[in-house]
Amino acid sequence: MPDWAAILEDLGVAGETPRPVSGGDISAAWRVGDLFLKTGPESSFDMFSAEAEGLAELAAAGAVRVPGVVACNTVTGTAFIAAQWLELGRATRETEARLGKGLARLHQVTRDRFGWHRDNTIGLTPQHNDWSDDWVTFFKEQRLGFQLELAAKNGFTGDLQAQGARLLKRLPVFFEGYAPRPALLHGDLWGGNWGSCDGEPVIFDPAVYYGDPESDLAMTRLFGGFGPAFYEAYATLMPPASGSHDRSDLYQLYHVLNHLNLFGSAYLGRAQELMGRLL
Repeated sequence: MPDWAAILEDLGVAGETPRPVSGGDISAAWRVGDLFLKTGPESSFDMFSAEAEGLAELAAAGAVRVPGVVACNTVTGTAFIAAQWLELGRATRETEARLGKGLARLHQVTRDRFGWHRDNTIGLTPQHNDWSDDWVTFFKEQRLGFQLELAAKNGFTGDLQAQGARLLKRLPVFFEGYAPRPALLHGDLWGGNWGSCDGEPVIFDPAVYYGDPESDLAMTRLFGGFGPAFYEAYATLMPPASGSHDRSDLYQLYHVLNHLNLFGSAYLGRAQELMGRLL
């Protein structure tokens, strides 16, 4: 149990009562007055600090609202990140359209290389972000290749690894005539990582880096949670490029492999199905 007296004193909210809330799939989640906190063991600090820096990077773009980070610290063996509490309500078609345009504007924020200035996590899995001038190399080595190596360590060998090796060799085919610019990405944009606050879209729990914008869109389609208004609004500013359908499968594979490594064999069939479509 966190040392709440010490944490609340550190935050300057002594006297508030922490109340557990939903939303803590990886870390414990709490409401403390007007703050939302995630807590974990001291070893979680690096993950929380990367999240805080990611939220700051998204906020600086000014494209989509994010929760304001109040603090990120370690107190008496407990790491925590504290952000402003947001009351989330039901998203409307208009909210989804605003999110679509906001995400497109976010993807118009670019750098000259792929990656980020630090590593972060995708779920609990390390996500490496070493800078690279070449997207195919970056995606091969730091995304698909890394997840496949991790899967092998977790006992998923045989056909999965054989398919993976063939796919890694074939990666350049999916980028013939398509050269993405390094765009600012949320990095983990599934339906549970956005909401509506007073009719305004809000995104949170990012895994930020600079990469192909299509990878964010692919994640939105993996588990649902985004309606037609979102995609229509996005396309008004960022129309789809040729070959985007196949690349969507490719980018979804990264997240499915990550789920395989995090949650086990329930995702093996989905991973092999995606590979089969791509090979």
